[in-house]
Amino acid sequence: MSGLRVERAGPLTTLQDAGRFGVRRLGATQGGPADLHGWAWSNYLLGNPWNTPALEIVLGNLSLVVERDATLALMGADLQACLDGRPVKPGETFAVREGQYLTFQVPVNGIRAYLAVVGGFVADPVLGSVACVIRDGLGGHDGQGHALASGDRVAFAADDALSADRRLPSPAEVPTINYQEESSLSMVPGAQVAEFTGRSLFTAFHADWHIDDRADRMGVRLAGPSLRSRVTSMISEGIALGAVQVPSDGQPIVLLNDRQTIGGYPRMGTLTPLACSRLAQCQPGQVVRLQPVALGQAQREHHDFLSRFLA
Repeated sequence: MSGLRVERAGPLTTLQDAGRFGVRRLGATQGGPADLHGWAWSNYLLGNPWNTPALEIVLGNLSLVVERDATLALMGADLQACLDGRPVKPGETFAVREGQYLTFQVPVNGIRAYLAVVGGFVADPVLGSVACVIRDGLGGHDGQGHALASGDRVAFAADDALSADRRLPSPAEVPTINYQEESSLSMVPGAQVAEFTGRSLFTAFHADWHIDDRADRMGVRLAGPSLRSRVTSMISEGIALGAVQVPSDGQPIVLLNDRQTIGGYPRMGTLTPLACSRLAQCQPGQVVRLQPVALGQAQREHHDFLSRFLA
């Protein structure tokens, strides 16, 4: 089955569906799109159902050769994508023909773009998912957790019976995101939050936090004032997406899709899934702030987001 051939591999391009769930007891983490928002909308533009695999393209520098006619959609970051030299912007649905070149250069807004195809990309599931988790060696286009490399092929079904001409409903419903702006990240306080000093709690929600260059799909370190907890050691606990761990140096680490399944650092709380998505688009040095949110409000907001795609 044909699809796209990689002529030049970028820093990190992986195949991601919604994620791998129900297997953390085996030590396998969830994977899935770091920016759930961008991934979900890329599939929605093509009428694809939830969980349809799409490519997550990090930082660009990727060149793909089209080996089969299809309809694609692009969302997420602006990585200066071009189809045979014609610019393709996030939010576009576009047709490709055999022999054409689709290229991605360097980021101008955000760092993760999502490329979907009508009918979805095709790969064999591992533990119920094709989500690529490199650290676990699971999923992806080859089932072994590898990022795309030069010469690799990623196949797609190209089922044109699906609705391939859906457009964004309106800018108000799917606003254009300027990923370069300072962002407020919603966090549900919890876990060991009561063990942090009052000064640390005040500082956490009033300070500017800078994205450290130690950031990947496993987690993002925030650089800023040192936070202090009265807990110096604890038994490792299960770790959720968005968990905000604070190690002994006092610098928070937000754990993302490829995180470990358990951890022993005190946690101040958990970022909401959409806050994780926003964080995943930040470049090193960008400024973010933490914003406390009640659990009920966070659940309603996430339900409202999912309802469009799962209706």
